[in-house]
Amino acid sequence: LDKFISIALPRIRDFQGVSPKSFDGRGNYAFGVKEQVIFPEINHDKIVSVYGMDVIIVTSARTNEEGRALLRHLGMPFKK
Repeated sequence: LDKFISIALPRIRDFQGVSPKSFDGRGNYAFGVKEQVIFPEINHDKIVSVYGMDVIIVTSARTNEEGRALLRHLGMPFKK
């Protein structure tokens, strides 16, 4: 998660933070990534097609507020 937050997310074009509203009511967080190229492990020379994906972070939190506090403490860059 640390690598995703500190390396992959900042590689998103025009990245300004993730939405603080994407919690499911139980403290879990979900969002979409439009291109797999944000991951440094991807070899750009071998990309045949661009793929997106959904990312779901399941937490031990019981409420959205607890989940948001946990992810913020771990460094998740939420939009203001």
